[in-house]
Parts: sequence; structure tokens; C-alpha cells
Amino acid sequence: MKAGRFAKGAIIALLCAPAVAGISGTAHAESAPGCSGTTQIGSTAYITSGGTTFASVKQFKGCGKNWAYLYVWEGYRSTHSTWDACVAVGTPGNSTLNGTQCRTHTTEVWSLGTNTLSVCTQAIGWIPDGASAKTSERC
Repeated sequence: MKAGRFAKGAIIALLCAPAVAGISGTAHAESAPGCSGTTQIGSTAYITSGGTTFASVKQFKGCGKNWAYLYVWEGYRSTHSTWDACVAVGTPGNSTLNGTQCRTHTTEVWSLGTNTLSVCTQAIGWIPDGASAKTSERC
């Protein structure tokens, strides 16, 4: 009887593990504004400011466009009363920033959708007059 309870408990634990394992300090963005389905492409980059992780930066594709996304970490938000953050889709070949969006005291910032799927791109996030980070380049 105890073995049966243990097995049942183990199965429940295994079924719940993916949900718990998916919880972390980074953002879990799923869709850009006006686009119901996006997929992350490339690596995630991290902006550090004053020894603290300020934000995660990711690049997404969906709805025929590229999107850059920045998520300000709770640890930073809980110790700062205000902040500014910017994000854009960069085209490294010509050093252009596309779809740039900047916000003050906002947890998430999405760039505008950009028509850059046919060129190499990366998401770039930054603190105005401060630190920045960029994701891996995707072609």
C-alpha cells in the first residue's frame, strides 16, 4: 500500500515538475503587441547595471516581422523607484536600429514589428546613457 502511494506521488511530482521548472526570474513573453504568435530566435542577452541584472533582451519572429523584447527583472524593480529602458531590432551589417521603443518605469518593452526577416538581425536593449546588451545575430 505504501509503495502504491509513493508511486502515485512520484507520478504527480513528475507531472508537476515541468510547470515548476519553468518558473524563473526571466521573462516568459509569448506574443508581441498585435501578433498572437511569436517564437524566440537566437540567444537571450542580459543587461547588468551597478552589479545587478537589469533586464533580459530577446528577439522574436512572428506575423511576418522581427520583434525585440526587453524585460526588467523584479530584483532591479524592487530596489529602484524609476528606470528607463529601450529596445530595437538591430541590423549589424549597416548598424541600423529598427522599431526602437523606449519606456520609463515599465516592466516589459516591445519594439515595433520590423520588416527585417530577410536580413541578419539581433535584438538590442539598453539603458539610455548606460549599459546595453544584444542577442546573437540571426540570419
